[in-house]
Amino acid sequence: MNWSGLVKSAQRLAVDNSPAIMTAIAVGGTLTTAFLAGKASFRAAELLSEESPHLDTREKAELVWKLYIPAAGTAVLTVTAIIMSHHISSRRTAAMAAAFTISEKAFVEYKEKVIDKIGDKKEQAVRDEIAQDRLNRNPAGQQLVIVGGGDVLCYDAYIDRYFNSSMETLRKAQNDINFQVLNDHYASLSDFYDILGLPHAQVSENVGWNLDKELDLKFTTGMSTDNRPCIVISFEVSPAGTRFRCL
Repeated sequence: MNWSGLVKSAQRLAVDNSPAIMTAIAVGGTLTTAFLAGKASFRAAELLSEESPHLDTREKAELVWKLYIPAAGTAVLTVTAIIMSHHISSRRTAAMAAAFTISEKAFVEYKEKVIDKIGDKKEQAVRDEIAQDRLNRNPAGQQLVIVGGGDVLCYDAYIDRYFNSSMETLRKAQNDINFQVLNDHYASLSDFYDILGLPHAQVSENVGWNLDKELDLKFTTGMSTDNRPCIVISFEVSPAGTRFRCL
């Protein structure tokens, strides 16, 4: 048996799940602290009742303080676990935001070079073909079409879902979101979906737009598999961890 490999696998598993482990320790520590504190209080009450009622406050404290050492120890462990969990999560969020920014920059550079080489019209044609491929892979007849603020079939390329809206509604939503960005320095994807009257997505609270990246809707057109004209919308988002910028 390869013990070295098992140890490394266990270490990797512990590192990957360290926030969850720290959270579990914190939860267990909170319950244990409450139990030990209650137990110590009952024992302290018994001791004090057995001793002379004429003991002053200092003498009473000297009599029972050792009973609370276990509770204090678990409380310290609990606080440490909470701080460590927050620290690890913050570092991972920052790393994810940095990686997202690097990937985004590389994509923008690639896109600019493609436009420079083949021209705007051919680049638009490529985007139209990609949009049509997305529609073909996700037939409208097999999905629930969400009723929004209009009667034109639209396709959200970010989370692959159909909804009804209109160009006027979409443009207004873009303007409203960018107005919110200017005033609040951030707007989430959930805010955008709220304006369109659409349900939130699983990730929509965690991504959005800030002063460095406002919402810029990209429109392409295609035909759904049931032969309906469809507006395909796409956009770029930033992680919520980068919502604030130093001004």
